[in-house]
Amino acid sequence: MMPEESTLLPAESAPAPRKRRKTGLLYTGISLLMLVPCYWQPRLQAGDLSSHIYNAWLAKLIESGHAQGLVIVHQTTNILFDLLLSGLFQLVGPEAAQRIAVSLAVLTFIWGAFAFVCAVSRREPWHLLPCIAMLAYGWVFHMGFFNFYISLGLCFWALALLWRPRRKRVLAAAALLAVAYVAHALPVAWIACLLLYLLMARRVGRRNLGYLTACSVALAAGLRAVLSHTLVTQWSLRQIAVTTGADQVWVFGTKYYLVLMALLLVWGLLFIELVHDKGVKRLVFSLPFQLCMISAAGVFILPTTVLIPGFNSALAYVAERMSLGVGICVIALLGGARPRAWQRYGMLAVAAIFFLLVYRDEHALNQFEQQMDEVVAQLPPGQRVVSSIQDPDLRTNALTHMIDRACVGRCFSYANYEPSTAQFRIRAVKPNRLVVSRYADSWALQMGTYILKNRDVPIYKIDLDDSGRMVIRPLKAGTLCGSTFLQILPDLRPNS
Repeated sequence: MMPEESTLLPAESAPAPRKRRKTGLLYTGISLLMLVPCYWQPRLQAGDLSSHIYNAWLAKLIESGHAQGLVIVHQTTNILFDLLLSGLFQLVGPEAAQRIAVSLAVLTFIWGAFAFVCAVSRREPWHLLPCIAMLAYGWVFHMGFFNFYISLGLCFWALALLWRPRRKRVLAAAALLAVAYVAHALPVAWIACLLLYLLMARRVGRRNLGYLTACSVALAAGLRAVLSHTLVTQWSLRQIAVTTGADQVWVFGTKYYLVLMALLLVWGLLFIELVHDKGVKRLVFSLPFQLCMISAAGVFILPTTVLIPGFNSALAYVAERMSLGVGICVIALLGGARPRAWQRYGMLAVAAIFFLLVYRDEHALNQFEQQMDEVVAQLPPGQRVVSSIQDPDLRTNALTHMIDRACVGRCFSYANYEPSTAQFRIRAVKPNRLVVSRYADSWALQMGTYILKNRDVPIYKIDLDDSGRMVIRPLKAGTLCGSTFLQILPDLRPNS
């Protein structure tokens, strides 16, 4: 027996390196495919990304002593992406810095989410990767909330490790959560609540799981009451629309409703397969289903806007951000379903339509930003510039911060919001010639309701003339900044 076993061992272990190489090639190939939307346009269109790269440039000016009135402060959270972007800015310049930093953020999120889905479903449900990709390039991505985005990806890595905890896994998860906190505290707080729920659920057993869920919802309602009485908050019934996570694919205009409804249909069909395989009672009392329920309840119950003491602007879009976490929890639940072939193809079709719409809209936004770059380039260096061109049909802030990136290395985006909020590491400590020091003034400039003062001039405004051509105009003290409205993105069907 012993000789036979010894001869079998090398034969069984021989394919292992080859298998690892194939697995490595598979993950590398998929990673490259997942990064295509980061490189398919001349510029990344991701809302606040323009502000982040502009502030990376401001940080460089501060360090060189050319930004009086601005300082870099020490803080422990909401800084990881900015630190990464600033470091890359110094090494490779603004364009490459944005591509690399966002690429790393995307891979962190996608593979963190996939690791969590695999841990919950106890297999590798590759057919759900298109869903993860759609959510990864959805509303949060296009708002440019990359500190939050990276933090949530790292939290999913940690949750995957802790789904079946071991000592080494716990240590690794703790390290990941520490890094996630440096990126953004909100996902870490959410994951901490989920981990506490999992710990309690495994102790009370399935029989008492309903009571535990009810207590969790009651605690969320109690927390909302406390927050509402102690802080300035905002809550809306409309938050129920973001409790599934599918809303992440509603990126820009109403045409994305088609993708949203198609995605919900595919998820619904997979859920029916789950009910058929496991039965209603077993499914409802499973931990994956419970995580979806309490996460969705939190998104609906807790306020979506909270003014945290010490900040000059509120932490906004809490529900809309956390719907991304709910969406990944839903995908993890559906990972236990056995999809039919036509359901797999249906998922791919929905993803294809989504990315075609995103490509088309990002192309239009790039054309608009190209015009802005050309107009800004006509100014002498070091001028103050604002833009209050708005598209009220957009769900994201696609135009709001576009002027920030156009000003990198050329001019000063006077309305840039980061230094005046006290939420970021770049702070305006006194009135200065680079950016307004009060957040209320920043908001008014962006909305076009600000009346220029003597200290604000000379200043220029990006505007549109009567023919719709982009121009740049000087503004005078005592005049209203004003707004210009237009529809920038094409409709679902082009005009004939």
